[in-house]
Amino acid sequence: MTERRTSAVVEATWSEGYRSSVEVRQFRAEVDEPESAGGTDAGPMPTEYLLVALASCFALALAHVARRDGVALDPFAVRAEGTYAGPSFSSFDLVVDLGGPPPPQIEDLLVKARRVCYVSNTLARQPEVSVRLDEDPGPAR
Repeated sequence: MTERRTSAVVEATWSEGYRSSVEVRQFRAEVDEPESAGGTDAGPMPTEYLLVALASCFALALAHVARRDGVALDPFAVRAEGTYAGPSFSSFDLVVDLGGPPPPQIEDLLVKARRVCYVSNTLARQPEVSVRLDEDPGPAR
């Protein structure tokens, strides 16, 4: 079986200090550092967006596998906690709060959700990160 390859593209445009605007499809988000780190606190930090991606992806994955398996879940929350070790995270913890008693199949659902969560799978595989200059830059923004 051939691995399916698609790309996701996000563009961040630096404006000043530690602030940038990020565009993805038709959406725009602000990224900044807190004032204590020299930013203006105009938006979440990049590392917080990483935790946003992890928590939301796992929540969607859990909802997906529960629906696929015919298990009804009430609205639930997934909290992602990252532990810093220097300029990176050393670990991530996901905590699922179902808001009530778990269904009997919950452990199986958690395992299945982990298998289909793109973000946790990406972090587990430690993908290569390359950096290069745009050889045909557009006009200055």
